[in-house]
Amino acid sequence: MSSPVRVAADGTPPPGPPPSVTTAPPPPTGRPPRAAWRRKLHRWDLKAAPYAFVAPFFLCFAAFGLFPLIYTGWLSLHRVELGGEAEWRGLRNYTDLWDSDFFWNALANTFTIGVISTVPQLLLALGLAHLLNYRVRGRGFLRVAVLAPYATSIAAATLVFAQLFNSDYGLVNTVLDRVGFDPVDWESSKWPAQIAVSVIVTWRWTGYNALIYLAAMQAVPQDLYEAAALDGASRWRQFVSVTIPSIRPTILFTVVVSTIGATQLFGEPMLFGGSLGVSGGSGNQFQTLSLLMYEKGWVTGALGQASAIAWVMLLFPLLLGAARALVVRLRRRKG
Repeated sequence: MSSPVRVAADGTPPPGPPPSVTTAPPPPTGRPPRAAWRRKLHRWDLKAAPYAFVAPFFLCFAAFGLFPLIYTGWLSLHRVELGGEAEWRGLRNYTDLWDSDFFWNALANTFTIGVISTVPQLLLALGLAHLLNYRVRGRGFLRVAVLAPYATSIAAATLVFAQLFNSDYGLVNTVLDRVGFDPVDWESSKWPAQIAVSVIVTWRWTGYNALIYLAAMQAVPQDLYEAAALDGASRWRQFVSVTIPSIRPTILFTVVVSTIGATQLFGEPMLFGGSLGVSGGSGNQFQTLSLLMYEKGWVTGALGQASAIAWVMLLFPLLLGAARALVVRLRRRKG
């Protein structure tokens, strides 16, 4: 039973010891508790782990991509020879390219070879993908077979085609002679040489693009084909009115990639020309920008001019990418 507490007349409690107050324990000193340390470590792990995973890519890109690009740009502004010191030239290397007939010849050859190799290549790839998209016997084997040329090395494929297009004993001239045509000088003439190089490029990359188109075609909804068939559309009409519009972004992607590859064409004309491959034949009839850059850098020894050519070659994919982005933006606005 609790004892009564006396209160004075004015209502104030009598003097006495103050009531006991429970105070918080003093904060711990030294290391934080293990649970708090684990929470902090977990928080740092969530923040830093993604950067640690992507760091190897950026380190490799900086060492083997970004640094060579910047250093090549620095070389393009200097006169540099193998074993010599750099001498500042400013934009003289670029103006020399503008006045060089060899540069314009290589640029024209790169454009023509790119056109006569890219256009047939993509058209054939579309046709092969359209055929492989239907249920045919041995469809799995055919899909692997069309990719076999891409798996073949550039050196092996080019050497085989160089023998086929040989002016003296090549199989192509033998067939032309049997059907009543005169033999063609595939190596010394301009257009035959460019056609021969384009055939090598087309043979090697058609299957690769066909598989890309096939993957895009299989993503097209089957309801569109069924609706077109109910309307009486033939397979050709379905291909033109359904397949092509549905895979238009993929077609644009392959056009951009193939164009970039055409501007960097090096191995096929180099090996096709044999001992004259660096100069693109006896009359530079199939010398591309890549061959001209190699000749300037490692044959002539003018690394500054070769670097300027490399930066000009970089300009074309950038312009192509900007044009593609502009087309996509205009299409979205219209849509």
